[in-house]
Amino acid sequence: MKHLNKLFALLMLLGLSSQAQDSNNKWAIGFGANAVDGGRVSAADKFENQFSQFFDAKKYWNILPSVSYLNVSRYVGNNFTFGVTGSVNKISRFVPERVPFQDYVVVNPGDLNYYAVDGTVKYSFQSLIKSKVIDPSAHVGGGYTWLGDDAKGGTVNGGLGLTLWLTEQIGLSWTSSYKYSFDSREDATAVPTHMQHFLGLTFKFGAKDTDKDGIYDKDDACPEVPGLKAFNGCPDTDGDGIEDSKDACPNEAGSVEMNGCPDTDGDGIADKDDACPEVAGLKSLNGCPDADGDGIADKDDKCPTVKGPKENGGCPWPDRDGDSVLDKDDKCPDVKGTVANQGCPEVSDEAIKRLNDYAKTILFDTNKDTFKQQSYAVLQSIAAILKEYPYSKFSIEGHTDSDGGDDFNQRLSDARANAVKKYLEEQGIDQFRLSALGYGETKPIDTNKTKAGKANNRRVEVKLVK
Repeated sequence: MKHLNKLFALLMLLGLSSQAQDSNNKWAIGFGANAVDGGRVSAADKFENQFSQFFDAKKYWNILPSVSYLNVSRYVGNNFTFGVTGSVNKISRFVPERVPFQDYVVVNPGDLNYYAVDGTVKYSFQSLIKSKVIDPSAHVGGGYTWLGDDAKGGTVNGGLGLTLWLTEQIGLSWTSSYKYSFDSREDATAVPTHMQHFLGLTFKFGAKDTDKDGIYDKDDACPEVPGLKAFNGCPDTDGDGIEDSKDACPNEAGSVEMNGCPDTDGDGIADKDDACPEVAGLKSLNGCPDADGDGIADKDDKCPTVKGPKENGGCPWPDRDGDSVLDKDDKCPDVKGTVANQGCPEVSDEAIKRLNDYAKTILFDTNKDTFKQQSYAVLQSIAAILKEYPYSKFSIEGHTDSDGGDDFNQRLSDARANAVKKYLEEQGIDQFRLSALGYGETKPIDTNKTKAGKANNRRVEVKLVK
């Protein structure tokens, strides 16, 4: 019996480290005390007499004061369990053959040794009553029993049981079996029909829980990582109620609306996507504010309180000369001009008149495109006027009198116009501001019949190109 007590202590430890759930913990071990009903062993042949005085344990039951049975069972599915039970007892209360119309007489048959091995198929009603504590059952099976030195035989068994699960690991079990023998009760070598009762502890085990999170691998969606029952065994590292696999920020507590990410400034943009996570801002600016509403985030705006274009860093474009043409578009940003002339001053009629007054006095060598010496001062005066209007364009036109052939006059007027253009470019006038064209004798301004008229027709004109 000492060995049985040691086994009991070991199984207690195993039970405390296991978990009870038949579909996972398919194996169970039960042990405890059993009672053989001495009154039933020798009861009358009538079935109803087999249950008379059933609860009179003090008078009829045979019990050993130690662990006297061991049961090993395995869950096979659909609430069915198959198990084998081995039990020992000592029969010291025995009722011989009953005399009709007399009470049972209890005698000591000589402390007969009782040994039994029984196999059972048990059906649990626990899932039907939907209780986590109360587990009623019914069983059928058969076994073989040895009684004393000579009596032995097989039985067909059936009965009821009840297990109260004290924890998920440990259950307190009661089972009563009616063990029917086909042998005659008068046969001294036969085991008569009798009752046997079992009371003990049951431990279930065998389920695998790799990550030790209390959820069996079979039901664990993340069997290798400790998790929560609410998420089928998957973790929620930041504890925000969103499992890591669905959490965009598994290491930072957040909200469902932000897919598990925090939103410190409450602007509806998760911190991980927010360029300004501590200041509420606009989604269009990645969570940054725009105080002046110019579409440029304050952190990138050189003038955060005044609207301005992005091209100028969020600041308004200046207009230094106050001509309503912004400096970026003003060809003359330091000289007041007009919008039509891109911020530069318009060429006045007076300036055009002065240009042409000078141009008329340009003298060329006869039939040549070279200047007479006194013309250089005039050309420099023309260049000075053009420099006052650096973004205005001008056309240099050459004209001749009617002397000479038409072709010659055309070539000569064109050459003289280009000579003026070339000289002005040498004085710093941009070549793209000037064009040159000769008209020959086609546009006279005076008669070609007089010397004075011909002198007037031989001329250079400067015109504003608009």
